[in-house]
Amino acid sequence: MTIEDLALLFTRGIGPRGAAALIEHFGTAERLFSASKGDIMRSVGLREELAERIVTAQGMECAEREVEYCRKHDIRIISVTDPEYPEPLRQVSDRPHVLFVQGNVDALSMQTLSIVGTREASPSGVHNCQLIVNQLSEQVDNLCIVSGLAYGIDSAAHRAALAAGVKTVAVVPSILPDVAPTSHRTLANEILRSGGALVSELHSQTRQNGSFFISRNRIIAALSAGLVVVESPAEGGSLATADMADSYGRVVMAVPGRMTDVGSFGSNNLIRSGKARMILTANDIIEDLGWSVAEREEHADEPSAIDMESLTSAERAIVETMRISPIVDWSALMSSTGLTLGELSMAVMDLELKGIIRTLPGKRYELV
Repeated sequence: MTIEDLALLFTRGIGPRGAAALIEHFGTAERLFSASKGDIMRSVGLREELAERIVTAQGMECAEREVEYCRKHDIRIISVTDPEYPEPLRQVSDRPHVLFVQGNVDALSMQTLSIVGTREASPSGVHNCQLIVNQLSEQVDNLCIVSGLAYGIDSAAHRAALAAGVKTVAVVPSILPDVAPTSHRTLANEILRSGGALVSELHSQTRQNGSFFISRNRIIAALSAGLVVVESPAEGGSLATADMADSYGRVVMAVPGRMTDVGSFGSNNLIRSGKARMILTANDIIEDLGWSVAEREEHADEPSAIDMESLTSAERAIVETMRISPIVDWSALMSSTGLTLGELSMAVMDLELKGIIRTLPGKRYELV
């Protein structure tokens, strides 16, 4: 990043698309600011008054103040021409010219998956989010979960990543080091401590008016190869983010819900309309994105290492059954354990969250 990159950000009238077009023509902000007004006007058909603001470096004073602010708050400034700038985001025409990052910048360039959903998340939606992240963490190396730190599914995605020991990135519609909502400050600190990052395109001199959620969502949509809508009503920001991801050529996926669940109307409609691929397990995500599955060293005696004393009687019955047959289907578990439908559902869910079993396609289960 150069001071000219920030000066371009502070040049009034030059938005993300204009900055992208200028950098694509001149290569760097330094070359842009050393060009003549005529060259700048001819490059992308820029109006004379805008070219004048560039050649007279009207944004330079603000840029210098921003450098001091970021130094004070330990915020990294990354421009689109920096090698640390995430490649998927670099590919879109309305990318931010500059990103402000707290934490581990390398997390932005890991194997990222964006997860979004309703702020009014149901227990089922939160559970599905945890299950997907857990399964991915077991099979995908260098995984990073991207979301927006909002209430509901966003925060569930971040917390699932933290619990699974994988990196997570929160893209916020606020000026760093502040976050929105402020009640998620503790969660933001946990993300930083775990080696994740907080990202914003807003400089410290931005006038906050609560209108940056949609522009924030485009970063979430573009930052990853794919986007998963875990749960969404018929209208909401998650659907807009899915549309953005589709326009960027990203793989859009959605978790289906029951047809009577209002909170799943939107995600179900994405699948029904063909705008999103239906996912039932992490394996579907891996297949749709063409990711490689990490090779894990197998240990034949691993099931014996399970602390059986820490399990409930229902969980022990399932584990004992699966020690005989490491992969079983639902009906086999029902008949062999003698548990009721409710007891079996709860025990299976708890064993999945503990990482003892995993879900396979066809409502089958495998002992990890």
